[in-house]
Amino acid sequence: MKIVRRLGATPRERGSASGQTCPDIFELEDGDFAVIGTDVTEELDGKLPPDAGRAEYERIVVITRETLLRAKRDIPDS
Repeated sequence: MKIVRRLGATPRERGSASGQTCPDIFELEDGDFAVIGTDVTEELDGKLPPDAGRAEYERIVVITRETLLRAKRDIPDS
């Protein structure tokens, strides 16, 4: 598994000089995406819609709105 590129602005460009708040989105060589975010699995797991599911090995993570909006221009249409 290899990271091909970052989508959007770097954490530093979004104001994280300390390295403590660094949500990020990366495109992988196989076309999938990797996300660094805050793990909120315990908080949201029981609140998922009835048609949503999570495997035991999956985690629910939150990224900031700014992180996703600034990545929007880099997300491919297909």
